[in-house]
Amino acid sequence: MRTSFLIATCLSFALNCFAVSNSWAAEVPAAGKSPRIDAIRKSGVLRVAVLHNMPWLVENTSGKGAKWSGPAWLLANAFAKQLGVRLQEVAVSHETKIPVLAANQVDIAITPLAESPERLKVVDFVHYSNTSVCVFGLKSNPKFSKAKTVDDLNSADVTIAFLLGAVEETWVKGRFNKAKHRGVITSSVIPIDDIMSGRADAAPINRVQWPALQAKLSVLAILPTENNCQDSKEKSQPIGMAIDKGQDVFRTWLEATTSELSKEAQAEEARVIKASGTP
Repeated sequence: MRTSFLIATCLSFALNCFAVSNSWAAEVPAAGKSPRIDAIRKSGVLRVAVLHNMPWLVENTSGKGAKWSGPAWLLANAFAKQLGVRLQEVAVSHETKIPVLAANQVDIAITPLAESPERLKVVDFVHYSNTSVCVFGLKSNPKFSKAKTVDDLNSADVTIAFLLGAVEETWVKGRFNKAKHRGVITSSVIPIDDIMSGRADAAPINRVQWPALQAKLSVLAILPTENNCQDSKEKSQPIGMAIDKGQDVFRTWLEATTSELSKEAQAEEARVIKASGTP
């Protein structure tokens, strides 16, 4: 079952796949072990909450090709295939993506969610990725170009720009406590104007956003440099899907299946990020 699923997935997402075994290591729990799994199999559908969040769950609104892609969709299809049921998407909003679980309107919220102490009180997470921050600046700016690591930017002669009120504001002030800080208000999602004008030497950017900006502005450089910043651990936060509390057997099986497909999920995420950086 797994081989046929992965072949179909690879053709759909244009991934480079490798030979795999004909069976799943993560066996579905037997009947009676998980009320949730029993209910899913009885209904014949796996209900998943969906909401676009690039690069983990991407909605195609063109009307051509598959409607959804991304690692979360790949994993959801794997869950459904292994359970022998149909995948049923349930559209949610930012306000309802957590409450739908307790209301039993979905089995899994596959819309990508960042783990937080508040959310952990009401849901359990199945992690498969992470979000993190990079720092960019002009290649021609010696204050940035001479820096070899993010730590090198924590200097009194370096100015770090950030969007006022954005989640990076507190991080910048703590991470670069020796540097000068420049809070800005702009319609852009990053303070690019301050970097281009020289009013600031560096600014934070989510690792997911960097390839697209890099494709548009080749005059920019990034830190950390490894894997084009996609392996950054700066302000790292786990990303995953969520299920309602109290479903330990279901969660353990989801985690095992996710772990088994980790390479495929990572490859799909990389594909989406690369595609987003195409001019």
